[in-house]
Amino acid sequence: MTYPLNGIAPLSHLGVIRVEGEDAAKFLHGQLTQDFALLGMDQARLAAFLSAKGRMQASFIGFKRSATEVLLVCSRDLLPPTLKRLSMFVLRAKAKLTDATNDFALYGLAGDAVPGGSQPAWTKADTGSASVVHLYPADGQPRALWVAPASDPAPAGPVLDEALWRWSEVKSGVATLTTPVVEAFVPQMLNYESVGGVNFKKGCYPGQEVVARSQFRGTLKRRAYIAHAVAEVAVGAEVFNTADLEQPCGTVVQVAPAPGGGFDTIVSLQISAAQAGSLQVGAADGVALSLQPLPYPLLEDI
Repeated sequence: MTYPLNGIAPLSHLGVIRVEGEDAAKFLHGQLTQDFALLGMDQARLAAFLSAKGRMQASFIGFKRSATEVLLVCSRDLLPPTLKRLSMFVLRAKAKLTDATNDFALYGLAGDAVPGGSQPAWTKADTGSASVVHLYPADGQPRALWVAPASDPAPAGPVLDEALWRWSEVKSGVATLTTPVVEAFVPQMLNYESVGGVNFKKGCYPGQEVVARSQFRGTLKRRAYIAHAVAEVAVGAEVFNTADLEQPCGTVVQVAPAPGGGFDTIVSLQISAAQAGSLQVGAADGVALSLQPLPYPLLEDI
C-alpha cells in the first residue's frame, strides 16, 4: 500500500554548518568521507565525519552555495559537538566554520512538489537563492531538500506533515546519524558506500584506513536494513535474534511512525542474523521486527 507522500514539510530536526573561505572545500575534502575538492555547483555530497577508528561521529548533506561557501546539513542535535570537533582541525586552512541554522530555512519536498520530478540523488539545482538537493526516493516518490535564506518565502505547495517526511527518510534507506548512535558504526554498516556516501579514490581523511580495510578485505559483517516494528522502539536499542537472546546482533538507527500503523526503522544488523531467524528489539518482552526490501542495490550487488 502506498501513502500520499506529496507536499512540503518544514524540517525542524536539521541544522546547518556553514564553511566559508577559499579553502572551504579543500578543508572538508581532508576531513570527510566524500570528495569535496571536485564538488560542482550542480552537485551535493552525502558524507560522514569519522573518528580515528573509522566510527561515524556525524553525517551530512553538503553542497556549495558559492565557490567559497559550503553548507553542511546535519541532525540538529549533533551540530554543536560536530562544529566543535571539526573546528579543531582547521589550523592554518583559510576556512571558518559557524552554526548557520538560523540563517536558513529547510524544507523537505516530496512527490509533485519536487521541481523537475525524479532526478538522480545528490544532484543540485539552484532556484533563485534557494538550493534544491535531490535525495533518494521513498515509497516510489521523488524527494528533495530545499535550503534557502530564512528571509525567503517558503516553497509553494501542499503541506506535508513533518512526521510523514521523517517516515520517508526511513523508507529511503539512507540513515541520518543522531546522538544515540554516535561512534556506533563504520560507514558501510549504514550502507553509505552504496548510496554515495564514501569515495574510495580520494585522499586521506580520519578513519580512512578502517573504512578501506572493511571494504576490501572482506571484514564487513553488518549492513543496514529497513524493518517494520509493531510497536515503538528507540534509536540505539539493541536488536536480537530470537534464537540467541544473550548477544545482540544489531542496533536501531532511525525510527518513524508508519502511516499504516506501527513503526518503520533502519536497523544495522549482522548479515548472518538478517539472513536467518526471527528478530526483535530488546531481549526481554521484545518488539518483533520484520525486514523489508531495501530500495537500492548494495555495492557488492552492482
